[in-house]
Amino acid sequence: QVELVESGGGLVQPGGSLRLSCAASGFTLDYEPMGWFRQAPGKEREGLACISPSDGNSFYADSVKGRFTISRDNAKNTVYLQMNALKPEDTAVYYCAIREYYSGSMYSESDFSSWGQGTQVTVSS
Repeated sequence: QVELVESGGGLVQPGGSLRLSCAASGFTLDYEPMGWFRQAPGKEREGLACISPSDGNSFYADSVKGRFTISRDNAKNTVYLQMNALKPEDTAVYYCAIREYYSGSMYSESDFSSWGQGTQVTVSS
């Protein structure tokens, strides 16, 4: 059974950092393009970053470019999201997912599957 489990969220002060993990089971990440998303209260889910399986190329939404870094450790079957210079507007539940299709839109939710349960990130002083 394919499963993704996010962890690493928590409460952090503005300007701080967190590293989120997305641990995969039931399949091997090596050949799967992966993505990170978030959903803030009252807002639609927002795509943040994607990473390709073969060359590790990564792509970022403008809202997090330069602050967030997506990476993968195939030996640990895990994808990470390093988040630096966090802002209160980064407060959200963060999700990872597997890209199954490419419809032409980098962060179309319908292109992704096997969503994890999410991990809460709260940025507040």
